[in-house]
Amino acid sequence: GMNAAVRAVVRMGIYVNAKVYFIYEGYQGMVDGGDNIVEVSWESVSSILQVGGTVIGSARCKSFRTREGRLQAALNLVQRGITNLCVIGGDGSLTGANLFREEWSGLLEELAQKGKIDAEAVKKYAYLNIVGMVGSIDNDFCGTDMTIGTDSALHRIIEVVDAIMTTAQSHQRTFVLEVMGRHCGYLALVSALACGADWVFIPEYPPEEGWEDSMCVKLSENRARKKRLNIIIVAEGAIDCHNKPITSEKVKDLVVQRLGFDTRVTILGHVQRGGTPSAFDRILASRMGVEAVLALLEATPDTPACVVSLSGNQSVRLPLMECVQMTQEVQKAMDEGRFLEAVRLRGRSFENNLNTYKLLSHKKPDAELPKTNFNVAVLNVGAPAAGMNAAVRAAVRVGLTEGHKIFAVIDGFEGFARGKIKEISWGDVGGWTGQGGSILGTKRTLPAKYLEKIADQMRTNNINALMVIGGFEAYLGLLELSAAREKYDEFCVPMVMVPATVSNNVPGSDFSIGADTALNTITDTCDRIKQSASGTKRRVFIIETMGGYCGYLANMGALAAGADAAYIFEEQFDIRELQANVEHLTEKMKTSIQRGLVLRNENCNENYTTDFIYQLYSEEGKGVFDCRKNVLGHMQQGGAPSPFDRNFGTKISAKAMQWISKKLKETYRKGKVFANTDDSVCLLGMRRRNLVFQPVAELKSETDFVHRIPKEQWWLKLRPLMKILAKYKTSYDVSDSGQLEHVAMLPKEAESGAI
Repeated sequence: GMNAAVRAVVRMGIYVNAKVYFIYEGYQGMVDGGDNIVEVSWESVSSILQVGGTVIGSARCKSFRTREGRLQAALNLVQRGITNLCVIGGDGSLTGANLFREEWSGLLEELAQKGKIDAEAVKKYAYLNIVGMVGSIDNDFCGTDMTIGTDSALHRIIEVVDAIMTTAQSHQRTFVLEVMGRHCGYLALVSALACGADWVFIPEYPPEEGWEDSMCVKLSENRARKKRLNIIIVAEGAIDCHNKPITSEKVKDLVVQRLGFDTRVTILGHVQRGGTPSAFDRILASRMGVEAVLALLEATPDTPACVVSLSGNQSVRLPLMECVQMTQEVQKAMDEGRFLEAVRLRGRSFENNLNTYKLLSHKKPDAELPKTNFNVAVLNVGAPAAGMNAAVRAAVRVGLTEGHKIFAVIDGFEGFARGKIKEISWGDVGGWTGQGGSILGTKRTLPAKYLEKIADQMRTNNINALMVIGGFEAYLGLLELSAAREKYDEFCVPMVMVPATVSNNVPGSDFSIGADTALNTITDTCDRIKQSASGTKRRVFIIETMGGYCGYLANMGALAAGADAAYIFEEQFDIRELQANVEHLTEKMKTSIQRGLVLRNENCNENYTTDFIYQLYSEEGKGVFDCRKNVLGHMQQGGAPSPFDRNFGTKISAKAMQWISKKLKETYRKGKVFANTDDSVCLLGMRRRNLVFQPVAELKSETDFVHRIPKEQWWLKLRPLMKILAKYKTSYDVSDSGQLEHVAMLPKEAESGAI
């Protein structure tokens, strides 16, 4: 994802008429100067969006740690008139940058005394501004929900785990996987959550005394339950409660000696740093890059050096040193054995992940579980979306832990009416997190025409609460069921909806399960198509994406794939705009970047169809470029769920089930559940930084029912970003850019929706 950040900084810099320089090989290049510091143009950053690693290189630098080294670096910058630095790296790089800034005026004075620069230069370049972006696969930097590169590293890990699971399944093996994270267990924890691992070892949360026994008991219980494989994930920095390392070899030997299971170790190593960046990382880095340039433009000698980061899906700016101090606090807490404190300091999303993992991975003995005598039904509604199964698994396991009986409904409301309903157990949902599509089966049918039959089924099976995982139809379905409460008492029970649809068009939530996987599919396909277009030269591809009337996939896909334009329903366009796009591409063909990519949402305009746009471009581009078109279709609904969708699905669904338990207790009177208020039919969505329960009745006013989209959508703010990065002149609304906040003030009690 670093290249996406580099590209965004360069293009936004040029857009605001600044000169932009590359410094190759990190601080080493800054000290060495010469050819390592080069002015760059728009085209310098073409075709790097899909490349892993960083095109400007990175190096550890001893000399920058000395004052002489920094003196030389300052001279190299002043000679080129550079006073704004954008640093992408981990806490070491950022701390170094801050020190450099603090010493800057002293360094310039020393250079003037030595006669290397004149007094005029000291005055002219008196201040150095610094903005940091955190690039680290460990996600170990406090104050940021996600660092650039973390999501891609999770993609690599999950690809490997999915592959290993099939072989382990065949041979009945136990696998011990070692993932990166010397001081931070984020990757280990989230991948354990995303693949349903049996056990995880992380530095922040060492296992209790006697963990060897409890782990072996757990593994053999799982085998006894007919589970053919065990997965154990170990972070490379894992320790026990006496601060002694727990290595993957040690874990393997233990399993072999005590249980005699066929056990193999796989160390993932540097695979995790490589490969193509995920769609999430490209969008994150592009947003951060643009934000970094804005922060530099607004910086004054008095503003502290800041890092741009993401909280929920909001851009924020945080004082660099506050973040560094807090990051160091975590390490200190771990060294001193204050592990609970370390987990708390890591932030709410880390804490959430840990609690959810603990909840879902260990089945308590039946004797220890409460017995509520409540029956909860879970169903999928709408089109399939990757991550639905992870959500069902979490719902089932949390529900059982809370003491309810859980019933799975096959094939949505239609199956419900036909009585396709069965009790489901803890073991039934094992291994579901990595499965795409919908195992329960899903239908778009709405309940209105089956109300009486569904009410009968609810009465027969004594269903006391409903959990619906699905898209826009699920939302409409809950509206219909709550409207039918006057007629049928059976529907006077708590109902909750968890949004799952590739279109991301459900009101009340910024994200829905399945959209991230679809976005990655689109991005991967666009990468391949761009490669084909680069080979043939002077070719423009027009690609149609799904989404109904919602332009989320087309817009975000365009941002992640580096497209030239994206046509969406939410932003009306006419023939003049199409003409301007064609002219823009004609100009582009005169440069060294001789290819074009245009995305079109399937319903963006009933007359300007994909064929129409293809024919228009073909005619207008005659002699300059030729055209091809591609309809991506249903491949966007399939595939194994991305780490984001597995994790988001798991956490949001667990929270929804806990809400059901709370509502059941509140509405249980005189031996029966009776809930008929608006706040007993809710949608759980992610809003800005938090997961919130919203009554579906209140969301009506926010919905455009004709086009099945929310009236206001947050991602439309990112439209100008895509246009700027594709070299269009457009106005960028800076009102939404982050104001400087303080780390300590990040709310502790709120739940983070980020993963």
